[in-house]
Amino acid sequence: MTQRSGIAPPEAPSLRAVRQIREQLGGRAEPRYAEAGQKRAVCGYVGRARGGPAVGFVSLPNRILFSDDPLPAEFAEIRERYCPGFLTTPPTR
Repeated sequence: MTQRSGIAPPEAPSLRAVRQIREQLGGRAEPRYAEAGQKRAVCGYVGRARGGPAVGFVSLPNRILFSDDPLPAEFAEIRERYCPGFLTTPPTR
């Protein structure tokens, strides 16, 4: 009982979202806003480049979706499921 299980604790949702953004978009990506969603989801806005226009994202434990991905209906469905009430227009800055 005193031995550690070897299983790492789950990654904090906000840190996971930043990691996923960096992995998908690279180091030039600029996270701008994030809020907790349901079931460990994180919803927010990110600039694909510093100072560039913002796009929405939904970060889940096993994937991240962006509002400008080729599957906008899937993004909208996931956003409604995990982030009800999330802002629907990107911030101006």
